[in-house]
Amino acid sequence: MLLAINSNNTNIKFGLYDGDTERGSWRIGTDTKRTADEYAVWISQLMTLKGMKSADVTQCLIASVVPDTLFNLKMLCRSYFNCDPLIYTDPEVIKGTVAKVDRPEEVGADRLVNTVAAHHLYGGPAIVVDFGTATTFDVVDGDGNYCGGAIAPGINLSIEALRMAAALLPRVAVRRPEKVIGSTTVGCFESGIFWGYVSLIEGLVARIRAEFGQPMKVVATGGLVPLFAEATDIFDHLDQDLTMRGLVIVNRLNRTQ
Repeated sequence: MLLAINSNNTNIKFGLYDGDTERGSWRIGTDTKRTADEYAVWISQLMTLKGMKSADVTQCLIASVVPDTLFNLKMLCRSYFNCDPLIYTDPEVIKGTVAKVDRPEEVGADRLVNTVAAHHLYGGPAIVVDFGTATTFDVVDGDGNYCGGAIAPGINLSIEALRMAAALLPRVAVRRPEKVIGSTTVGCFESGIFWGYVSLIEGLVARIRAEFGQPMKVVATGGLVPLFAEATDIFDHLDQDLTMRGLVIVNRLNRTQ
């Protein structure tokens, strides 16, 4: 089985796959000081609860936008799963897409993997909207190439930044308010955050489509997808596991060469 690891700024996600079938999925907060031994204790217990053991893992693939986590994730794969992992950012690894931008080396691994997944699973041209630490908009052309996009602050990051800068604003959860016009401070804050983000999504998608000049599908991924999908019809496909499914595709591309 494949152990796919996606290391992002907020969480590291581990997915165990038998072919295309997910057998287990787990998250842990990103901590650059966490050792391979700590990862091993944590994930081995979770695998046991699913009726699996470390010997079931025969392949590993790591994609990371946090370079300082790579060493210990590599050691985890080598020491506890007896696998030499594929590292998505390594030059010899087949990326599954071409980054047609001014500085390809600056594009995050997660954005490229999302491009691969969107193209293989849904076709193109497409826009991938990923609700993570940042909210990213990735443009995929009809051939599956990454063509750039946009990056906005993630909604939780925006809430925390505004709350820290304004002494009288309370901490609020991300939820859909019943009304756009708030009648309390909390209501106004919730409305601005939620409906402001809906407008940001719809506005950027419309502008990207107009600039690209072709019909484009919109694929949404990330933990907040269900919440925003109820408030807009801008999304054609909802796929909370898009990045992990992309890692499975990338692994297959590399192992069959």
